[in-house]
Amino acid sequence: MKINGYEIALSENELDEIINHRMRTIELVSKDFEGYKNLTDGNKKALEHLVAAAKILDDVAFIQDHEKNMEMKQALQEAAKESAYAAKALKLFTSFHGVEGHNGIDLEPIEIFKGIKGAKGRNFYPSDLSVEEFHQILTRMIEAGKIDEVKKILSVRTMVRRDQDMLKAIDYTEFFKDEFSKAANELEVAAHYTTDEEFKDYLGWQAQALLQNNEDMDMLADKHWAILQNNNQLEFTLGRESYDDELTPTVYDNPQLMELLNAHHIEVNPKDMLGVRVGIINKQGTDLILKFKEHMPELAKLMPYADKYHQSVSGSGELKQTMVDVDLVALTGDYAQCRGAITTAQNLPNNDKLAIKTGGGRRNAYHRQVRKSGDKERNKKLLERLVSPELHQYFDLEADHLFVIGHENGHSLGPDNEYQRALGLYKSTVEEEKADVVSIAFMPEYAKAGVIDEETLKRIYTTWVVYRLFLKAQPLEAHRVGELIHFNFLHDNKAFWFDENHKLHIDFDKFHDVVYQMLQETIEVQLSKSSAKAKEFIDKYTTWGETSKYIAQVQKELGVKNYIWIEGHF
Repeated sequence: MKINGYEIALSENELDEIINHRMRTIELVSKDFEGYKNLTDGNKKALEHLVAAAKILDDVAFIQDHEKNMEMKQALQEAAKESAYAAKALKLFTSFHGVEGHNGIDLEPIEIFKGIKGAKGRNFYPSDLSVEEFHQILTRMIEAGKIDEVKKILSVRTMVRRDQDMLKAIDYTEFFKDEFSKAANELEVAAHYTTDEEFKDYLGWQAQALLQNNEDMDMLADKHWAILQNNNQLEFTLGRESYDDELTPTVYDNPQLMELLNAHHIEVNPKDMLGVRVGIINKQGTDLILKFKEHMPELAKLMPYADKYHQSVSGSGELKQTMVDVDLVALTGDYAQCRGAITTAQNLPNNDKLAIKTGGGRRNAYHRQVRKSGDKERNKKLLERLVSPELHQYFDLEADHLFVIGHENGHSLGPDNEYQRALGLYKSTVEEEKADVVSIAFMPEYAKAGVIDEETLKRIYTTWVVYRLFLKAQPLEAHRVGELIHFNFLHDNKAFWFDENHKLHIDFDKFHDVVYQMLQETIEVQLSKSSAKAKEFIDKYTTWGETSKYIAQVQKELGVKNYIWIEGHF
């Protein structure tokens, strides 16, 4: 079957297999949810307009991701009215939020249409722009004195297009002027209705940031968002993260070009993909998270080589970090791109954002509906196949939530963006791996402080290994690559091992020392500011060994739901 001139790449039977057997549903809250019923009338009205803004910005991410996303989406929607086959393709398209995406298992992305592939620079750059030509044009522009334009091209917030034999950068506020204007209007109406004064103030700043070609407005909106902690009922996040752009970071692997860029003080920052979260803050869950926050200044002092770099958590004074547990109403844009995984929490703004560079704080948001969507029966079978019986009692997905809290806090510890950015293509992998290992390395400190007990510490260790490090396939995405690094490091250093029946055993007495050793090595990589050393580190610990292959085979035999459907009700 052809859609808009392109043949659907998967058969109807293949789509049936994905949708009926390999797709799990994350159900967001509805108006029957108790937390919604407890909102003030003003916040209920505000919520409607926040969701409307999220849906408008959804289209922005579709456009950023691929030049054909919007036309293929519209064509599929039209065809789905008459064709069950097209309707099934539309469901996969909606899950991926685009014409292709990784499913977390296969090494290559799954393409929905024959002849439509993703580009290294997504749609931030012309799809026919190769790495070699990109570098050549940048070099030529610098030599021609077009320094300001190159700075814009390599900024986080521009779409780049050809300009004869050069490139030109178009700011998001100009390129997406219509969408941004409509979304800003919805935010202003929401600000009118909300009964939360601090939240009202933030929405006003965020609306203005969508209307003005001025990075300072993003900074001010981020700073007002990051301080929301006191009795606010609603959450609205306009996230800007740069994991999707794989073209810009290639600049770091060109020494001659980097020398030119450094000589002209030009920063290299991958493009931001926009994502939106709308939710209702869960007070009980937030109170638990805040218990972990209290100890972060103490942990900053315990970081390896803490005297050699700046970190956003100081050893004294108030920690500039708010934390909330959120019942999700809507996920759109980048956050709805279900390509092998979906985030359970976030720590924003990232280090490359002006708000952080100018002393602003961060905000952690945790996604209740995502973390509660696990398959209990399958987890039980996994334990029976791969885990020694004495460890079964320690497997607990609430312990995984505690690990995630530590992971998000971990992004605020360690070397800042100057060191991270210098790792180029490997920046995200090393940073996500670092956040993981920070979480696990410092859990004993939370036990000493009485936040958790020793039994919970064992549950966190066990659940982390089984739930996170037992990979379903050889990984590609930054978080999953980091998990393979952990698996091999801990296995090689005997923190855990497998018996002749392929059953996991953990040496709890040795576990912490090995994890801290891994943290030291990770920080050394970031301090090196060397993409070559980062690659060496990653290559060293990402061997896809026989044990990992066996685990992946068992995972496959148990059935892997590696596609995700987000069911919204607003």
